[in-house]
Amino acid sequence: MKFPLALSAFLLLSTQSAMADDHAKSPLTVKPVGEQLHVIYGQGGNIAVSHGKDGLYIIDDQFARLSKDIKKALGDIKTNKAEFVVSTHHHGDHTGGNENFAKEGSHIIAHHNVHQRLEKEHGKNSKFLPVISFGDDMTLHFNNEQANMKHYPHAHTDGDAVIFFTKANVIHTGDIYFNLGGLPFVDVDSGGSVDGIINAVTDILIHADDNTKIIPGHGKVTDKKGLTQYLALMKKAKGIMVKAMAGDKSQADVVAMKPLDVLNLTYSNWLPQERTTKLFYRSLKSKHHH
Repeated sequence: MKFPLALSAFLLLSTQSAMADDHAKSPLTVKPVGEQLHVIYGQGGNIAVSHGKDGLYIIDDQFARLSKDIKKALGDIKTNKAEFVVSTHHHGDHTGGNENFAKEGSHIIAHHNVHQRLEKEHGKNSKFLPVISFGDDMTLHFNNEQANMKHYPHAHTDGDAVIFFTKANVIHTGDIYFNLGGLPFVDVDSGGSVDGIINAVTDILIHADDNTKIIPGHGKVTDKKGLTQYLALMKKAKGIMVKAMAGDKSQADVVAMKPLDVLNLTYSNWLPQERTTKLFYRSLKSKHHH
């Protein structure tokens, strides 16, 4: 009996290492975040996975090239079929997999403006488009969970939806919250605004308590304290910009002043300090600014 036992132990080890190898190749990291809720970190916006007796649905789906990996990860959690895909906004690093999921029967849900923007981008009959779109809010009653989706106007874009998982006490903010230690991308060209982000975060915090887990669009899952610090940073940055802009200074003048230097933040390559300053300037100059 000794030999087969050793052999089976060897086989077990080799399958485990093969699985480990396979896992190492996956560009995704999957972590539990609440009751019947997981988060998937990958190469785009963070994905929330709700799973339970009714099946499974996801918030955002990153890039098309990751759909296979995402479905495999979903299968490891519960099932690789997503009943719904909720898009927090229209950007490609959050909606890139929409078509792949829709082709397999997922129903895409998003704000009306996301439908409009994806239609402009992909055409009228595209599978990228939501089949269900909503205005101010909408609720999913699924998996013994009540997921309230709320639209915040002119925040990161004009189509942002924040998802409040009431039972799990988890909030997915989409890109209204970049938890990367710096300032967010205010997509002014898509109807985003500094004030809208500040207003949204202020409201989200009302719905959070000390046990709430908060899933940002990018960066690690955090809590009320993390989001409160982010709000303070946003308000501070706005104050600095408003002061720098006083006397009707031009965008070039304000950029040259480097007003955000005092915050001593790190910036990503695609969103350097100069671009951030320009977007804040444009937003605070525009009609959406109160």
